[in-house]
Amino acid sequence: MSKSLTRWVSCGLALTLTALLVNPAPAAAAPYNGVCGDGYNVVNSASITGGTVYLTYNNSNGRNCVVVVRSNAGAAMNMDAVLKRSSSTSWTRDPGDWTMYAGPVHLEAAGQCVDWGGVIGDEWVVRNGTNCG
Repeated sequence: MSKSLTRWVSCGLALTLTALLVNPAPAAAAPYNGVCGDGYNVVNSASITGGTVYLTYNNSNGRNCVVVVRSNAGAAMNMDAVLKRSSSTSWTRDPGDWTMYAGPVHLEAAGQCVDWGGVIGDEWVVRNGTNCG
C-alpha cells in the first residue's frame, strides 16, 4: 500500500472514530415504571427530551393512566402528566417539581378517544384523539 493511500485510510478512520465519539447514540427510552397499578398495560408512548410519556390502559376497569418518566433521576424539576377525554375540556393533571416521574393520573374513558401528554422542564408533548375504543 502506498504512503499516500495509507494516509487517506488512516485519516478516514480517525474521522469516523471522532464522529462516533462526538455524536453518541441517542439515550434509550425511560422504561415504564408500573406506577399506574396492577392490570395496566402500555398502549402508547411518546418520547420527550429527558424521558418518556406513557399511556396505559386497564381492560378490567376501562381506565386510562398517564405517567411521565425521566431517563435519569436528578434534582427536582418541573414535570406534569396530563390526561382527558377528547370530548372534554378538563384535564386531569399532576403538576409539580419531581425527581423521577409525574403521575400517575387516572381517568375512566372506555370507548372514548383520549388526549394525553407530559412535561419535563421546558419540553412538552401532547397527543390528541388517540386510543379510541
